[in-house]
Amino acid sequence: MDAAIRQLVVFNLADQRYALHLSAVERVVLIAELTALPNAPEIVLGIINVRGCIVPVVDTRKRFGLPAREINLSDHLIIAHTSRRVVALLADVVGGVVQHSRAAITAAEQILCNVEYVEGVVKLDDGLALIHDLDTFLSALEERTLEQALLS
Repeated sequence: MDAAIRQLVVFNLADQRYALHLSAVERVVLIAELTALPNAPEIVLGIINVRGCIVPVVDTRKRFGLPAREINLSDHLIIAHTSRRVVALLADVVGGVVQHSRAAITAAEQILCNVEYVEGVVKLDDGLALIHDLDTFLSALEERTLEQALLS
């Protein structure tokens, strides 16, 4: 594939659209039963077993300051990897994979200073989507707390 082309997985939370680089996504699955993880950071809803691997489920709504809601059976989990771990991101709907040129993506800092958790914005045919920066999605403190909770 042309290095100037980016493949993104687009998903919805509330009425807003977000995206992840396809290269960071392992798979998308329907919501599974979550097991509570004592002493985990507030951002972690629980854990799931994915092919023998224990994966923390991150509340993406909470991370982006969106209103909380009950989990629905139609919700999806996006299994993705950061540079440090595999995580499952809760999404209302996963729209699929789109391809865009680098020119269609605007860096977050060109729009607003100090935008946390967002790498950039992509122009889609029918609107915009914020591109997640998975490596900054969990703070250093959340990362340490999660690691301790997983080891307990």
